[in-house]
Amino acid sequence: MTEFNKYAPGTFCWVDLGTTDAEAAKSFYKGLFGWEFVDMPAGPGMTYSMAYLDGKDVAALYGMGPNEQGMPPHWNSYISVDNADEAAAKARELGGSVLGEVMEVMEAGRMAMVQDPTGAIVALWQPKEHIGAKLANVPGAFCWNELATRDAKIAGDFYTNLLGWNSEVGQFGPTEYTTFSVGERPNAGMMQMTADWPADVPPHWLVYFAVADCDAGTEQAKSLGATIIMPPTDAGDVGRFSVIQDPQGGVFSIIHMGAMSD
Repeated sequence: MTEFNKYAPGTFCWVDLGTTDAEAAKSFYKGLFGWEFVDMPAGPGMTYSMAYLDGKDVAALYGMGPNEQGMPPHWNSYISVDNADEAAAKARELGGSVLGEVMEVMEAGRMAMVQDPTGAIVALWQPKEHIGAKLANVPGAFCWNELATRDAKIAGDFYTNLLGWNSEVGQFGPTEYTTFSVGERPNAGMMQMTADWPADVPPHWLVYFAVADCDAGTEQAKSLGATIIMPPTDAGDVGRFSVIQDPQGGVFSIIHMGAMSD
């Protein structure tokens, strides 16, 4: 499925980028994915720039505000829920934290920013006028979300209990890889951060964007000023991916989907 008019509860539905230079970020992502941007007011002195592909909203970006000072640029992942307040309360019961208050985002929806017990941050989104991305799983749109954590057992228990996800553990090379599903549909992944990971890298959710050609996309990102954290790498039947840091510091992945591309 590529076009969406709703998301099942527990499904990743939206991504946005908090950055230190919104105009430069727009130029980079337009050059990489062909996104067109429309700026929308988001409160006093704040702008939320919606990204469109083929006329459909796929993502957004914004300049980080005072409450995010000191944080590096970062991609945020959003999970659709029926009730953000109830989901936030349950997250607390399960050992997570709610960052700030559950908030109304004008007429778009209601949002809670949650930090899981291992430290990764994710947004819970109760949709109103904005369901999330209208286009996903196609080149230039997000297609996967992956948790890197230093305690996969604690994180896995947290998310399956919070969101009703099913989980299945397999192997990705020498590393165990957990696939989370909503019903029978794969929704996200999780990997254990090993001792090889730099100590200053916190647990986090990584956004994957689909591309038609991973190698060409990686080279294009590099030509636009990005840093390549992981060069194009084969992931068996799943596809070929790379990990990229945009010129302002936001980290994401691109992937040419293989057997999972349906």
